[in-house]
Parts: sequence; C-alpha cells; structure tokens
Amino acid sequence: MNDATSKPALPDHLSGNPRSPHHVEEIFEHDIGIRLNGKERFDVEEYCISEGWVKIPSPKALDRRGQPLMIKLKGAVEAFYR
Repeated sequence: MNDATSKPALPDHLSGNPRSPHHVEEIFEHDIGIRLNGKERFDVEEYCISEGWVKIPSPKALDRRGQPLMIKLKGAVEAFYR
C-alpha cells in the first residue's frame, strides 16, 4: 500500500485534548506511537520533542473541572506512526 505518503508530518508539540491549541485533528486519523527514553508509552496525552517531555494523566487526582491532572515526565521523546 502507498499509505505512508498520505500521512501528515508529526509536529514537534502535539496534544490529544481537542481544546488545546496544539491539537491537530488530521494526525489523530492515523495510529501514533510515543517512545520516552526508549520505552513505548500508551498513556501519553501531550508531548514536545524539542523540550523533551510528555504529559500523562494522573491515575486518581482530578482538577476542579473533573479532568485528570497531568504529570510531566522528561527524557528523550520520539513520535512515530505505527
């Protein structure tokens, strides 16, 4: 298949939250993978490759709007299409 040419380039900063200014809907039509320090993560909500961090939701803590609090993890970030 010639599917690789139709995929948009992955941005440096991407968020899964539709309310964020870093959310790009066209990218989420494809399956995306994130590696942090060589280990693939499946719970990443937001990432920035140039600054070297990812944000994951807290398992229990919620903010005042009922959304999970985000925990920032730092390291070498790599984004790719699966």
